[in-house]
Amino acid sequence: MYSIDLNGKNGVIIGVANDRSIAWGIASILAQAGARLALTYQNDRVKDRVTKLADTLDGAITMPCDATDDSQVEEVFRQVEENFGEISFLVHSIAFANREDLTGRFSDTSREGFRIALEVSAYTLLPLVRHAAPLMPGGGSVVTMTFNASQRVYPGYNIMGTAKAALEHEVRQLAAEHGGQNIRVNAISAGPLDTLSARGIGGFQDMKRQHSATAPLGRNISMEEVAKTALFLCSDLSSGITGSIIPVDAGYHIMAV
Repeated sequence: MYSIDLNGKNGVIIGVANDRSIAWGIASILAQAGARLALTYQNDRVKDRVTKLADTLDGAITMPCDATDDSQVEEVFRQVEENFGEISFLVHSIAFANREDLTGRFSDTSREGFRIALEVSAYTLLPLVRHAAPLMPGGGSVVTMTFNASQRVYPGYNIMGTAKAALEHEVRQLAAEHGGQNIRVNAISAGPLDTLSARGIGGFQDMKRQHSATAPLGRNISMEEVAKTALFLCSDLSSGITGSIIPVDAGYHIMAV
């Protein structure tokens, strides 16, 4: 019988904001499996909140990281190398779009709003992997978070759907590029979850009701289900999986109506 034991494994979780964030759900279950973690937070506004969460995990460290700032990204991995030496996984769980670009007409998205959404939600994966890969000499796993709006139109999701489509293509590109180093790159396409960022999506509650009514399992998903999938992808049990988008949405993605 297989079980997942991450004792002796180290990893970096990018994007913890509070105890309801997907990044924290993933961090919690990875820590329960024995992994030692470095958690990053965006700025001082959430520093105390994230630090208190990290204090509940054995051996966890925290550090600031605005992933759009190359110098901060470089400093994070300098500190990670100093504290951990090597890492086995990286979890990228950050996304952002201006509120005004998540309402109204998609064609009214501003040039600056388009740039911000794509830079934060998609581009940031590239420098993070670039710095993480040298700390994975024996191979490792990269996991990022996407959503079905990369392939379908969700009213109110607007520019974020475009950003998620870009992110999914990056997953395939990075998987091909780093496969020779035995570094796997995958994404979890989660159904709607009650996170802080979800509150900025117009019609989010309607989206949840539609998912529950349409999904073959007849319900929405839980944070734990997403976290358990991340645990699988960060472990050796998924050693043959890379470049994949793994749906965790109670089967919603297979339905036409």
